[in-house]
Amino acid sequence: MSRLLDFHETTVSPSYRIFGLVDTSIDTYAPHADRSQWLLSAPGMVYLQVPPQVIRASVRLESWSAVPPPDDEEWSGTEEVEVELPGGDLALETIDGGQKEIPLILPSSDLYRMRWRWIFSPDGGDFTSPLAGMREPLLVPLRNEEKLNGADQYCLIQIWRTTAGEDIVEE
Repeated sequence: MSRLLDFHETTVSPSYRIFGLVDTSIDTYAPHADRSQWLLSAPGMVYLQVPPQVIRASVRLESWSAVPPPDDEEWSGTEEVEVELPGGDLALETIDGGQKEIPLILPSSDLYRMRWRWIFSPDGGDFTSPLAGMREPLLVPLRNEEKLNGADQYCLIQIWRTTAGEDIVEE
């Protein structure tokens, strides 16, 4: 059974249509990744591509003892990625704003799995996909609105330790 170990809530202003969660113990760089995916990752970092209409994002980070339980909430998008966090000290990063340290307690430096989920504000008009080759309107569910707290996007990031070769539990 998994349990919530720690959480932190903050806001971020994405720049160049991305913001990321990085391990402060490594030198960060823009990952050379498949821009047709929402999450761009490399050792010690995961970036989320966001629509150009997102000026302010509300973010909740959660540290879990094991795979978090599934929920029945409707999200605009959800993706998972595995990433090595060699130092375990995290920061939110934007290209224009640099790093903003996050006081989220992780059990240790190790290999982690991250589940990113997000919704967009129904008051923000039409949001278009930031993915390479796609400029279609995005789904904006009318649930979870209270989590937006005046932001254009709400993002929930759940993090838990994993081991190499561990089976991934799909929802």
